[in-house]
Amino acid sequence: MRVALFATCLTDTLFPGTAIAATRLLERLGCRVEFPLDQTCCGQMHLNTGYREHAADLAERYAAIFAGYDAVVAPSGSCVAMVREFHQDLVASPSRNGAVRHTYELSEFLVDVLGVTDVGAYFPHRVTYHPTCHSLRAIGVGDRPLRLLSSVRGLDLVALPEAETCCGFGGTFAVKNADVSTAMLADKMRCVAETGAEVLTAGDNSCLMHIGGGLSRLRVGVRTVHLAEILASTEEEPWRAPA
Repeated sequence: MRVALFATCLTDTLFPGTAIAATRLLERLGCRVEFPLDQTCCGQMHLNTGYREHAADLAERYAAIFAGYDAVVAPSGSCVAMVREFHQDLVASPSRNGAVRHTYELSEFLVDVLGVTDVGAYFPHRVTYHPTCHSLRAIGVGDRPLRLLSSVRGLDLVALPEAETCCGFGGTFAVKNADVSTAMLADKMRCVAETGAEVLTAGDNSCLMHIGGGLSRLRVGVRTVHLAEILASTEEEPWRAPA
């Protein structure tokens, strides 16, 4: 299967380890992964702030770059939601929307397309999972990430209280409504601390960046690790915290 990795601009710029982990994981499972170097942004932040024409340009670019692949996989429920919910209305020619129909969030692709929940991962840590808003409500990944995490050897998965409550990031929401965002973040961090987990994971680096920033300031000893990095970790190639 010819698979393209859509890293997303946030991951490519700030969390490249996630893209590397997703590639390692997919290749381990038999996929031929390509990374089109011309890829940029999905246009979500442009559309959310009223720049529809700029978002349309990026949607057209996405359609052109990812045409011809069997699947496009992204380690971000947020960006996948943008592609699947809005690109079809932004791209001038509906015939160019093949990439939209074949774009998957990582856990969706693993469970629904490859048909696996045990990916051979090893991660001996106490972990809790935050279901991000777009992955939960927009594209409906459901329990797929939890099924994948439950099959990881050595991993102690603990439930997150009020898991489905938003962390308060919401892209530009955190900037425009800082006080509300901060209050929502405080509630989310309280719930994370209650689990006693060493690691908080999610399928979106945007939410992990927001929550992780707050946790680091509290110095509670909880790390944030993207789902792809946990699933890519094995006994032979264990996950290591960035220096």
